[in-house]
Amino acid sequence: MVAPESLSLTQARRMTLAAQGFADPAPAGVPTRRHLRRVLDRVGLIQMDSVNVLQRAHYLPLYSRLGPYPTGLLDTAAYRRPRELFEYWGHEASLVPVGLHAALRWRMAKARDDAWGGMRRIAEEQPELVGWVRDEVAARGPLTAAEIEHDAPRETGNWGWNWSAVKRALEFLFWAGEVTAADRTPSFARRYDLPERVLPPAVLDAPTPTDAEAYRTLVAVAARSLGVAAEPELRDYFRLPLAGARQAVAELVEAGELVPATVQGWRQPAWRHVDARLPRWVRGNTLVSPFDPLVWERARTERLFGFGYRIEIYVPAAQRVHGYYVLPFLQGERFTARVDLKADRKAGVLLVPAAWQEPGVDPGETAVALAAELRRLAGWLGLDAVAPPAAGDLAAPLAAALRSRTGVP
Repeated sequence: MVAPESLSLTQARRMTLAAQGFADPAPAGVPTRRHLRRVLDRVGLIQMDSVNVLQRAHYLPLYSRLGPYPTGLLDTAAYRRPRELFEYWGHEASLVPVGLHAALRWRMAKARDDAWGGMRRIAEEQPELVGWVRDEVAARGPLTAAEIEHDAPRETGNWGWNWSAVKRALEFLFWAGEVTAADRTPSFARRYDLPERVLPPAVLDAPTPTDAEAYRTLVAVAARSLGVAAEPELRDYFRLPLAGARQAVAELVEAGELVPATVQGWRQPAWRHVDARLPRWVRGNTLVSPFDPLVWERARTERLFGFGYRIEIYVPAAQRVHGYYVLPFLQGERFTARVDLKADRKAGVLLVPAAWQEPGVDPGETAVALAAELRRLAGWLGLDAVAPPAAGDLAAPLAAALRSRTGVP
């Protein structure tokens, strides 16, 4: 048995940042479809979330790696022919490359066992509702849940359906792969249609792998996207079952695609993807979404960067430590600050409810870099100004750095 490689924490961190695309050169001009594909190849999938206090979550990972880009690039890839992405349960609700559709069919096939409780109950207790909803989509799609509910029979016979029941039926069908997302409305409601009317024929005609083959494919994508990872992170990337993920790791090690490693300070054994590269350094300053794959696994984030992070959206306001929608600031190869942000679109201002520095950083240097990034972000969002931060231990230096550019005394 070959002894594991020994990696320093710095090496593991740089390999991770390179694998995630943070060491790639910035586009010379306006980012194009080629740049989009490069990021998708790096991250493997993009998580979605309905919170829109700053920007929809799925747009932000591309911004963090490419800088300001036209969001229509992602919309076209996901919702226009020929589609390169489709919506499905990957990490959470995600945009997934269509080439992984076959590798996720095991999840579709297990919808009756694995889907969330409300969806399972609908399928078990009201199969006639599920069948009726699917027929409506087949006959009239693409449709939103509200459009289907509008025409659903009400309180007649044994029906008694309401909006939530129709929505749960749709979500069960979505989990089972019997319907998919054609696109999204301006209010972010999903419009459902049949897969054969949405996905390329070659995707649907691809052979269905065995569960073991699918797990191996998905663990390989996770490993390539993470660079260096412990087993929990390889499993978590696509939320795989424990036994299946472990077997996949063992098979990928045997095939030479994963290289056993130890990382300084890590208790768990780790694996390096065979193609992981080690850059000499990582340049650039960028904000990172709470839903970015770089920080999905919070324990890994703390081990790699010494950065304890949690999203506090669901924490009562009085109990929040850093703020409602806090983005980490990646300065070079470490997180040096975190900032609570909100887009006031009506006033055209990027609000900064709070800004916080990490231990051991130079607050002046960090404030200058963060101020530049906030201006860049505001411009991408179509906002005219950045408000001075309202709270936090980096508030004063950041306010000064923002003033220095605008000339405000």
